[in-house]
Amino acid sequence: MRTSFNIPDEIVEEFDRVWADEGIENRSRAVREAMSEYIEAHSRLEERAGEIVALVGFDYRHHEVIGELHAVQHDYQDVIQSTSHTHQGEWCLESLFCRGDAEQVRELTYRLRDFDGVQRVKVMVIRDPSP
Repeated sequence: MRTSFNIPDEIVEEFDRVWADEGIENRSRAVREAMSEYIEAHSRLEERAGEIVALVGFDYRHHEVIGELHAVQHDYQDVIQSTSHTHQGEWCLESLFCRGDAEQVRELTYRLRDFDGVQRVKVMVIRDPSP
């Protein structure tokens, strides 16, 4: 299937540099691999039920969303066990160590992705906790 995407030039330039540096044969192949990784990363959380342990990392522009982000984190304090925050110039990087119901971790992730000031949200399901 052929398709087209509207992607900022700087992202395409960086993407092209990365796949070329890794020796991938062409952009189409690199996009297929990237899409497969995206599906795997997101479906892994989607398929979980019950209690999980997960790390949620995200970066954002502090001044644009900090109040709203704190409100969301307070809404999910029953699954967020600890947080870590660091400043990276005008961007902040935050990680949330979560343990709790998979549905709540999913909802938290979706809420974080709703903010325009949040650039990306990554979730790593560490494991299903032992009974």
